[in-house]
Amino acid sequence: MLDKVQVGVVTTTHGLKGEVKVYPTSDDPERFESLDHVMLEFGRQMIDLEIEDVRYFKGRPILKFVGYDRIEDVQKWHNCPLYVDRSEALPLGEDEYFVGDLIGCDVYLEDDSKLGVIKDVLITGANDVYVVKKDTGGEVLIPVIDDCVLVINPEENRIVVHLLPEI
Repeated sequence: MLDKVQVGVVTTTHGLKGEVKVYPTSDDPERFESLDHVMLEFGRQMIDLEIEDVRYFKGRPILKFVGYDRIEDVQKWHNCPLYVDRSEALPLGEDEYFVGDLIGCDVYLEDDSKLGVIKDVLITGANDVYVVKKDTGGEVLIPVIDDCVLVINPEENRIVVHLLPEI
């Protein structure tokens, strides 16, 4: 289980006074209003940033951080992810999971044979899709629907699936 949860990604700067546009990766883009700080992953370091101001443009957050007052201070953060401590994450509903907790989970078939490992989760309009790196090589895409995904248990690093004939 991860100790940090991603809440957004810096997409670009906004104006000249150190503001950044953020693509929210949280279900609630307005959740930045309740945060005092975020952690920015910049290369191999995590930078703790205090949020000075939050506003929105076309439904996307624009953040201003304390001590970063010029475009030159923030323009290097393009495509850098923003995190919060897991304790500050929005509560999950029943049968909801953080994508980061699913990445790396072992995937088994119904007969308990290992299929592979979750490499990525694609968020689509209809349902999510697990990208599974097969132990035998290659990948398989598994739609996250009741007919295919039987057990999800990130605490035990285990997901059990049923492959439909058309997969």
